[in-house]
Amino acid sequence: MTEQKKRIVIVTGAGIGIGNAAARAFAALGDHVVVTDILEKQGQDTADAILAAGGSAEFHVYDVRSTEATDRLVADVEARHGRIDVIVANAGIAHRTPLSALTDEKWDLTFDIDLKGIFRLVRAAAPGMRARRSGSIIALSSIMGVAYGWDEHVHYSAAKSGVVGLVRGLAVEMARDGVRVNGIAPGYIRTAQLLSEENSLGPAGAEKAAEFIPMGRLGTPEDIADVAAFLASDNARYMTGQVLVVDGGLLVGRY
Repeated sequence: MTEQKKRIVIVTGAGIGIGNAAARAFAALGDHVVVTDILEKQGQDTADAILAAGGSAEFHVYDVRSTEATDRLVADVEARHGRIDVIVANAGIAHRTPLSALTDEKWDLTFDIDLKGIFRLVRAAAPGMRARRSGSIIALSSIMGVAYGWDEHVHYSAAKSGVVGLVRGLAVEMARDGVRVNGIAPGYIRTAQLLSEENSLGPAGAEKAAEFIPMGRLGTPEDIADVAAFLASDNARYMTGQVLVVDGGLLVGRY
Protein backbone atom coordinates (compact mmCIF):
# COMPACT_ATOMS: atom_id res chain seq x y z
CA MET A 1 0.00 0.00 0.00
CA THR A 2 1.07 3.56 -0.55
CA GLU A 3 1.38 5.80 2.51
CA GLN A 4 -1.85 7.47 1.47
CA LYS A 5 -3.77 4.19 1.27
CA LYS A 6 -2.22 2.58 4.33
CA ARG A 7 -4.95 1.98 6.90
CA ILE A 8 -4.44 2.95 10.53
CA VAL A 9 -5.40 -0.03 12.69
CA ILE A 10 -5.62 -0.12 16.49
CA VAL A 11 -5.39 -3.57 18.09
CA THR A 12 -5.92 -3.93 21.84
CA GLY A 13 -4.36 -6.75 23.82
CA ALA A 14 -1.88 -7.17 20.97
CA GLY A 15 1.02 -8.44 23.04
CA ILE A 16 -0.02 -12.09 23.01
CA GLY A 17 -2.46 -14.57 21.52
CA ILE A 18 -5.19 -13.45 19.16
CA GLY A 19 -4.24 -9.78 19.45
CA ASN A 20 -0.66 -10.51 18.48
CA ALA A 21 -1.80 -12.54 15.47
CA ALA A 22 -4.25 -9.81 14.43
CA ALA A 23 -1.56 -7.14 14.61
CA ARG A 24 0.74 -9.22 12.43
CA ALA A 25 -2.05 -10.05 9.96
CA PHE A 26 -2.95 -6.40 9.38
CA ALA A 27 0.70 -5.42 9.14
CA ALA A 28 1.19 -8.11 6.49
CA LEU A 29 -1.56 -6.41 4.47
CA GLY A 30 0.48 -3.20 4.50
CA ASP A 31 -1.45 -1.41 7.24
CA HIS A 32 0.08 0.70 9.99
CA VAL A 33 -0.70 -1.09 13.25
CA VAL A 34 -1.04 0.71 16.55
CA VAL A 35 -0.14 -2.12 18.91
CA THR A 36 -1.58 -1.62 22.39
CA ASP A 37 -1.42 -3.69 25.57
CA ILE A 38 -1.07 -3.34 29.30
CA LEU A 39 1.79 -5.86 28.97
CA GLU A 40 4.63 -3.54 28.01
CA LYS A 41 7.31 -6.06 27.04
CA GLN A 42 5.00 -8.30 25.03
CA GLY A 43 3.39 -5.35 23.27
CA GLN A 44 6.74 -3.86 22.34
CA ASP A 45 7.90 -7.28 21.13
CA THR A 46 4.88 -7.46 18.81
CA ALA A 47 5.61 -4.05 17.32
CA ASP A 48 9.32 -4.87 17.00
CA ALA A 49 8.54 -8.14 15.21
CA ILE A 50 6.33 -6.30 12.72
CA LEU A 51 9.04 -3.72 12.08
CA ALA A 52 11.68 -6.44 11.70
CA ALA A 53 9.51 -8.11 9.07
CA GLY A 54 9.33 -4.86 7.11
CA GLY A 55 5.92 -3.78 8.37
CA SER A 56 4.71 -0.56 9.96
CA ALA A 57 3.84 -0.43 13.66
CA GLU A 58 4.09 1.50 16.91
CA PHE A 59 3.46 0.44 20.49
CA HIS A 60 1.51 2.16 23.24
CA VAL A 61 1.00 0.97 26.80
CA TYR A 62 -2.78 1.14 27.14
CA ASP A 63 -5.18 0.05 29.87
CA VAL A 64 -8.69 -0.28 28.42
CA ARG A 65 -10.14 0.36 31.90
CA SER A 66 -9.15 4.03 31.71
CA THR A 67 -11.40 6.50 29.93
CA GLU A 68 -8.67 9.13 30.17
CA ALA A 69 -6.08 6.82 28.59
CA THR A 70 -8.56 5.84 25.87
CA ASP A 71 -9.36 9.43 24.94
CA ARG A 72 -5.65 10.29 24.97
CA LEU A 73 -4.75 7.34 22.72
CA VAL A 74 -7.41 8.18 20.15
CA ALA A 75 -6.56 11.89 20.13
CA ASP A 76 -2.85 11.12 19.71
CA VAL A 77 -3.33 8.65 16.86
CA GLU A 78 -5.74 10.95 15.03
CA ALA A 79 -3.44 13.95 15.50
CA ARG A 80 -0.41 12.10 14.09
CA HIS A 81 -2.03 9.92 11.44
CA GLY A 82 -5.18 11.88 10.62
CA ARG A 83 -7.62 9.03 11.18
CA ILE A 84 -8.39 5.61 12.60
CA ASP A 85 -9.65 3.16 10.01
CA VAL A 86 -9.95 -0.11 11.91
CA ILE A 87 -10.27 -1.14 15.54
CA VAL A 88 -9.75 -4.72 16.68
CA ALA A 89 -11.04 -4.66 20.27
CA ASN A 90 -9.48 -7.84 21.58
CA ALA A 91 -8.24 -7.10 25.11
CA GLY A 92 -9.87 -9.38 27.64
CA ILE A 93 -9.44 -11.51 30.74
CA ALA A 94 -10.98 -14.77 31.96
CA HIS A 95 -10.44 -15.68 35.60
CA ARG A 96 -11.93 -18.89 36.96
CA THR A 97 -14.08 -17.92 39.94
CA PRO A 98 -16.86 -20.04 41.47
CA LEU A 99 -20.09 -18.21 42.22
CA SER A 100 -19.46 -18.39 45.96
CA ALA A 101 -16.25 -16.38 45.50
CA LEU A 102 -17.52 -14.05 42.78
CA THR A 103 -17.38 -10.69 44.52
CA ASP A 104 -18.69 -7.46 43.08
CA GLU A 105 -15.07 -6.45 42.50
CA LYS A 106 -14.22 -9.57 40.47
CA TRP A 107 -17.42 -9.20 38.44
CA ASP A 108 -16.77 -5.51 37.78
CA LEU A 109 -13.15 -6.10 36.74
CA THR A 110 -14.17 -8.59 34.04
CA PHE A 111 -16.92 -6.33 32.73
CA ASP A 112 -14.67 -3.27 32.88
CA ILE A 113 -12.13 -4.95 30.58
CA ASP A 114 -14.11 -7.40 28.43
CA LEU A 115 -17.15 -5.24 27.71
CA LYS A 116 -16.75 -1.65 28.86
CA GLY A 117 -13.19 -1.58 27.50
CA ILE A 118 -14.59 -2.07 24.00
CA PHE A 119 -17.28 0.55 24.55
CA ARG A 120 -14.75 3.14 25.74
CA LEU A 121 -12.55 2.80 22.68
CA VAL A 122 -15.43 2.84 20.22
CA ARG A 123 -17.00 5.86 21.92
CA ALA A 124 -13.73 7.77 21.60
CA ALA A 125 -13.04 6.79 17.98
CA ALA A 126 -16.61 7.06 16.70
CA PRO A 127 -16.74 10.84 16.08
CA GLY A 128 -13.74 10.72 13.73
CA MET A 129 -14.97 7.63 11.91
CA ARG A 130 -18.46 9.08 11.48
CA ALA A 131 -17.11 12.40 10.28
CA ARG A 132 -15.07 10.57 7.63
CA ARG A 133 -18.00 8.22 6.94
CA SER A 134 -15.63 5.29 7.07
CA GLY A 135 -14.48 2.75 9.61
CA SER A 136 -14.59 -0.88 10.66
CA ILE A 137 -14.78 -2.11 14.24
CA ILE A 138 -14.26 -5.75 15.21
CA ALA A 139 -15.05 -6.80 18.78
CA LEU A 140 -14.04 -10.12 20.31
CA SER A 141 -16.78 -12.16 21.95
CA SER A 142 -16.59 -15.93 22.53
CA ILE A 143 -18.60 -19.11 22.03
CA MET A 144 -19.13 -18.72 25.78
CA GLY A 145 -21.01 -15.52 24.98
CA VAL A 146 -23.16 -16.77 22.11
CA ALA A 147 -24.02 -20.39 22.93
CA TYR A 148 -22.27 -21.97 25.90
CA GLY A 149 -22.23 -21.33 29.60
CA TRP A 150 -18.84 -21.84 31.25
CA ASP A 151 -18.51 -23.44 34.66
CA GLU A 152 -17.06 -21.03 37.23
CA HIS A 153 -16.84 -18.27 34.62
CA VAL A 154 -20.34 -16.77 34.83
CA HIS A 155 -18.90 -13.24 34.81
CA TYR A 156 -16.92 -13.98 31.62
CA SER A 157 -19.89 -15.57 29.84
CA ALA A 158 -22.09 -12.63 30.80
CA ALA A 159 -19.55 -10.05 29.61
CA LYS A 160 -18.97 -11.85 26.31
CA SER A 161 -22.74 -12.05 25.79
CA GLY A 162 -22.78 -8.32 26.36
CA VAL A 163 -20.31 -7.89 23.51
CA VAL A 164 -22.90 -9.39 21.16
CA GLY A 165 -25.46 -6.81 22.21
CA LEU A 166 -22.88 -4.05 21.99
CA VAL A 167 -22.01 -5.05 18.42
CA ARG A 168 -25.65 -5.07 17.37
CA GLY A 169 -26.51 -1.75 18.98
CA LEU A 170 -23.43 0.04 17.67
CA ALA A 171 -23.91 -1.40 14.18
CA VAL A 172 -27.41 -0.01 13.88
CA GLU A 173 -26.50 3.37 15.32
CA MET A 174 -23.43 3.88 13.14
CA ALA A 175 -24.44 2.23 9.85
CA ARG A 176 -25.82 5.36 8.20
CA ASP A 177 -22.53 7.12 8.96
CA GLY A 178 -20.55 4.54 7.01
CA VAL A 179 -19.11 2.68 9.99
CA ARG A 180 -19.39 -1.11 10.22
CA VAL A 181 -19.32 -3.00 13.52
CA ASN A 182 -18.93 -6.77 13.67
CA GLY A 183 -17.73 -9.36 16.15
CA ILE A 184 -15.96 -12.68 16.30
CA ALA A 185 -16.81 -15.49 18.71
CA PRO A 186 -13.78 -17.79 18.86
CA GLY A 187 -14.04 -21.38 20.00
CA TYR A 188 -11.15 -23.20 21.62
CA ILE A 189 -8.03 -21.39 20.45
CA ARG A 190 -4.51 -22.45 21.39
CA THR A 191 -3.51 -19.44 23.49
CA ALA A 192 -1.87 -18.92 26.87
CA GLN A 193 -5.36 -18.28 28.24
CA LEU A 194 -6.73 -21.64 27.09
CA LEU A 195 -3.64 -23.50 28.28
CA SER A 196 -3.83 -21.98 31.77
CA GLU A 197 -4.51 -24.68 34.37
CA GLU A 198 -5.66 -22.04 36.84
CA ASN A 199 -8.17 -20.18 34.68
CA SER A 200 -9.10 -22.42 31.75
CA LEU A 201 -8.78 -25.95 30.36
CA GLY A 202 -5.03 -26.45 30.72
CA PRO A 203 -2.95 -28.41 28.16
CA ALA A 204 -4.56 -31.81 28.82
CA GLY A 205 -8.08 -30.39 28.87
CA ALA A 206 -7.45 -28.47 25.66
CA GLU A 207 -6.32 -31.61 23.84
CA LYS A 208 -9.37 -33.46 25.17
CA ALA A 209 -11.61 -30.66 23.90
CA ALA A 210 -10.01 -30.96 20.46
CA GLU A 211 -11.44 -34.47 20.18
CA PHE A 212 -14.95 -32.99 20.14
CA ILE A 213 -14.21 -30.42 17.45
CA PRO A 214 -15.42 -31.66 14.03
CA MET A 215 -12.34 -30.24 12.29
CA GLY A 216 -10.21 -32.27 14.68
CA ARG A 217 -7.97 -29.57 16.10
CA LEU A 218 -7.84 -26.55 18.33
CA GLY A 219 -7.92 -23.21 16.57
CA THR A 220 -4.86 -21.00 16.24
CA PRO A 221 -4.69 -17.26 16.85
CA GLU A 222 -4.10 -16.88 13.10
CA ASP A 223 -7.45 -18.57 12.40
CA ILE A 224 -9.15 -15.70 14.22
CA ALA A 225 -6.85 -12.97 12.93
CA ASP A 226 -7.62 -13.83 9.31
CA VAL A 227 -11.36 -13.52 9.97
CA ALA A 228 -10.76 -10.11 11.55
CA ALA A 229 -8.84 -9.08 8.45
CA PHE A 230 -11.76 -10.20 6.29
CA LEU A 231 -14.32 -8.31 8.37
CA ALA A 232 -12.26 -5.12 8.08
CA SER A 233 -11.88 -5.52 4.32
CA ASP A 234 -14.02 -4.30 1.47
CA ASN A 235 -14.99 -7.93 0.87
CA ALA A 236 -17.23 -7.59 3.94
CA ARG A 237 -18.58 -4.20 2.87
CA TYR A 238 -22.26 -5.18 3.26
CA MET A 239 -21.82 -6.89 6.65
CA THR A 240 -22.53 -5.16 9.91
CA GLY A 241 -23.96 -6.20 13.25
CA GLN A 242 -22.79 -9.79 12.83
CA VAL A 243 -20.88 -11.99 15.27
CA LEU A 244 -19.11 -14.75 13.39
CA VAL A 245 -18.48 -18.00 15.25
CA VAL A 246 -15.02 -19.36 14.40
CA ASP A 247 -14.78 -22.70 16.20
CA GLY A 248 -13.94 -25.52 13.76
CA GLY A 249 -17.57 -26.67 13.82
CA LEU A 250 -17.73 -27.15 17.60
CA LEU A 251 -21.16 -25.60 18.18
CA VAL A 252 -22.90 -27.32 15.30
CA GLY A 253 -21.13 -30.60 16.01
CA ARG A 254 -22.19 -31.07 19.65
CA TYR A 255 -25.46 -32.98 19.96
